Amino acid sequence: MRLLGAESEQLGVVSIGDALKIADEQGLDLAEVSPSAEPPVVKLVDWGKYRYEQEKQLQKSRKNQKNVEVKQVRLGLKTGSHDIEVKRKATLKFLEQGNKVKVNLRFKGREITHPELGSALLAEFYNQIQDVATQESAPSMSGRELSMVIARRKDAEIKNQ
Repeated sequence: MRLLGAESEQLGVVSIGDALKIADEQGLDLAEVSPSAEPPVVKLVDWGKYRYEQEKQLQKSRKNQKNVEVKQVRLGLKTGSHDIEVKRKATLKFLEQGNKVKVNLRFKGREITHPELGSALLAEFYNQIQDVATQESAPSMSGRELSMVIARRKDAEIKNQ
């Protein structure tokens, strides 16, 4: 097998026993780099240090990630126009923060017999914010709720309207 040193320098082609002996003398471990090569390539590494560096790199990448939350806005068929305006502004604020918004319309009592009114209300709500948002999922019924998920458009600038 071809042996690489700790600094990736070529140590030549050696037998498995010799490679293990060299690793033991230097207090390092053998890691197989390319098993499909001819001959297979192994490298001398400090496994503890390698795992530590991998973990640090993973933590650093997690730190730079933005967790997207799904915020929720609830409406009803009898929600007034001013209240819908307040909900729209809250939705815009959530989208500006980089979150997704799930808009739920809950049917109470006999309102469930008119799902088309709920669909119309959600469509009107979406039309008011469609210049800054995209619909990730179309309105769908689940029990007594009609809901859709809205996300911010990449090219959109959100202004407090």
